[in-house]
Amino acid sequence: MSGYSKVGTSGVYEAGDQRNVARSEMPQAEKYNEGQHASHIGLDSKDQRSIKNRLAAEERREEPEDDLETSLSKKDPTLPAKMHGNEPSKGAKVDAELAADEEEYLRRKGKA
Repeated sequence: MSGYSKVGTSGVYEAGDQRNVARSEMPQAEKYNEGQHASHIGLDSKDQRSIKNRLAAEERREEPEDDLETSLSKKDPTLPAKMHGNEPSKGAKVDAELAADEEEYLRRKGKA
């Protein structure tokens, strides 16, 4: 048997663009930044922190402040829709009515 193949043309066997590139010539990927701020999930059940450390973290956590629209909607549920020029939803109207009824009831009881 001879030392070469008779299948296909010689171009099939030439290296061409299929050469391996040296590692030094390959583009380097960015390394992962470890320990990023706020990357820890506080309520993760698979977390290795102790209960004491979880409680301390919860105490240090700040409550997000409400924006103007959210704080106004807590006082009057129909106000955000009115501010945008829309009619309040049925649920917002019911919430406002219930809040007014509770306030009147407490006023009658002398607790408000």
